[in-house]
Amino acid sequence: MSVNGKKVLHMDRNSYYGGESASITPLEDLYKRFNLPGTPPESMGRGRDWNVDLIPKFLMANGQLVKMLLYTEVTRYLDFKVIEGSFVYKGGKIYKVPSTEAEALASSLMGLFEKRRFRKFLVYVANFDENDPRTFEGVDPKKTTMRDVYKKFDLGQDVIDFTGHALALYRTDDYLDQPCQETINRIKLYSESLARYGKSPYLYPLYGLGELPQGFARLSAIYGGTYMLNKPIEEIVIENGKVVGVKSEGEVARCKQLICDPSYVSDRVTKVGQVIRVICILSHPIKNTNDANSCQIIIPQNQVNRKS
Repeated sequence: MSVNGKKVLHMDRNSYYGGESASITPLEDLYKRFNLPGTPPESMGRGRDWNVDLIPKFLMANGQLVKMLLYTEVTRYLDFKVIEGSFVYKGGKIYKVPSTEAEALASSLMGLFEKRRFRKFLVYVANFDENDPRTFEGVDPKKTTMRDVYKKFDLGQDVIDFTGHALALYRTDDYLDQPCQETINRIKLYSESLARYGKSPYLYPLYGLGELPQGFARLSAIYGGTYMLNKPIEEIVIENGKVVGVKSEGEVARCKQLICDPSYVSDRVTKVGQVIRVICILSHPIKNTNDANSCQIIIPQNQVNRKS
């Protein structure tokens, strides 16, 4: 917004950037945040060497956020690493999600005939263009369900689980009975992101996701934006049904637009679900991940009999 000429004032009640998506450092602060007894053991090294993300999320290499980072040139303030591997849980074991044709042929995730059918499906997805009906091959992207598309290519349940959760990155199976266009576009994005770097479709800021809001803050400052941390929000000022300012420490900063996260307007938010998160600090690599320094492990809904 600053880049496009708007005057921006960013106020945050926290002492750090990122809110609920912050990267906590040093490690001692993580212990304090979750009221853990004592301090980190010496075996964990210097606390400053840790950046622990509260809500870890990967960036698709060809996704909208990366395009925005490039457009705004926030990338000049950030360093990224390619995530080394993506894995999927199946039948009590962890398998690598293939990232090359050779890996796909050698993978034990599916049998030989399944691989042939799956390859035809991926070719269909790669050629699919929502603006060119000739690529639909009898599928109506706005009406045909994804379940029917899988049936068209005779894909088995294991492949469906793998595709929906490891490629399209859905958390539940609700998408199966919805129009297929969204899912096909998600799989295309995965494939395009994978093609960009070859090893993995995912990128991650070197020092954690908290680097993203810090990068935007630096860019905004160059264009006249102002950032204020440790700034308690007392009231969102509304006149005639319209937001006109924010009150903090007895003063009102007037504005024409207000953008905030839901925690600042809890009385206007409806809870529709919840996510349980666990932060585990391990002393060893996870089995069957080929000692990868960074990875993602996806657990499809059906593999653990999860209902939602």
